[in-house]
Formats: sequence, C-alpha cells, structure tokens
Amino acid sequence: MPLLRPGSPPQRVLCFAPHPDDEVVGVGGSLHLHGLAGDPVQVILATDGTAGDPQGKYPPGEYGELRRGESRRAAALLGLGEPEFWGLGDGCEVSAEDRVQVTDMIAGQIRGFEPDLVYLPWAADSHPDHLVLHQIVLEGLRVVDFRGLALGYEIWAPLPAPHWVVDITDVVDKKRDALACFETQLAYTDLAHAVFGLNGYRSMLLERSGGYGEAFQQIDLQTGPVD
Repeated sequence: MPLLRPGSPPQRVLCFAPHPDDEVVGVGGSLHLHGLAGDPVQVILATDGTAGDPQGKYPPGEYGELRRGESRRAAALLGLGEPEFWGLGDGCEVSAEDRVQVTDMIAGQIRGFEPDLVYLPWAADSHPDHLVLHQIVLEGLRVVDFRGLALGYEIWAPLPAPHWVVDITDVVDKKRDALACFETQLAYTDLAHAVFGLNGYRSMLLERSGGYGEAFQQIDLQTGPVD
C-alpha cells in the first residue's frame, strides 16, 4: 500500500465535493497537509446542500448560506483558501443537458487552475449526488486530457481495496475541529463517530500501526478505477 505524502513533490490540488462537509469528511486531513506543505489548494462545492435538513430545523431561506458558512469556517481551520460554491441542485435528477453544462464547468476549472492532483468522490460511493459528481468530473478530466493523478475518496461507503493512503495522524485534531464546524449536519448525525472510526481503521494500511489515515482509489481516465 503506497503512502501518498502531500507536498512531496509540490502539487496544485483541486478537490471536487458534492455537498458542504464532504470535503472534510472524505479528504480534510489530506487537504490540511497539502496546505501545510504550501501546495495551492482549491475546493469546489458542487451543490448547495439544501436537502440536508429533512426535518426543517433551520429557516429554509437561510439554510444554504448556513452550510456555505460552515465550509468557509472549516476551510479557514484547515489553512485553505475560500471554497468555490457552484450552488447546483441538491438531490435533483440530473438531465443530459445538466451533465453537459457541469462537464463544461469542470473542464473550465481544470484548464484555469491547472492541477497536478484532483480529488473526487470514489466510483461507488453510496449516494446519488456523489456518484453523479464522480461521473461528471471524470468526463471533465477526459475532455481536457488531464495527465495528472486523479484520486477517489471515501464519504458514505468504504473503499473495498484502496490504492493509496495518507497518514493524517498528526493532524487528526485539526480535522476534528473542521468537522465540528458543520453544526447543521451534526444536528442529524454523529459524523465524528463514523468518520474517525473509518480513519482509525485505515491506520491498518499505514507503515506505522495505530493512528489515522485517509484512503483513496486511483482512477485511470481511460478505463475508470484501477483494478
């Protein structure tokens, strides 16, 4: 199991996340390590996350901005710049026209930022929005003939056979602090229990025992996930 070490060599990093909080749940520790290493990092939040309040605990007109504020605070704690919010529909059926439009947005982002490394949800993460974003990011990467490294990260479903792992043991408390920013989601789910349970389990893939890791699926842009 090869270790991915953010900052070695320096990389430009682009992270696509389906909803506000997914960027921290899946790859928050690694993004923080990239920031500490001086790697330029841009995070894209695809949807507005407004389907994340099924019981109506928050005013509907304010909820989207609440979620954006949570991602902004988390990014600041992780030493990252301002996330970019695309405000796409959350939990919506995606038409063929939508796919073309978002593919163009993704391709434009890649051309403009020129990343060496792209993070996206892994190919079989068990949420429709996550799966759609994986597929459309993959198409955008193909459109621009991306030649860097594309890595799928875990959010709702664990990877059965990860290709890479990042040791986040030394920064796990920073990830905890960032995750705690998402009060609207913690009102429904004990995210920390689930997220750090998985990260703790991923320590079995590290060169040292114990600690915490984030695991990734390497993606071949011609054929999809690497076997």
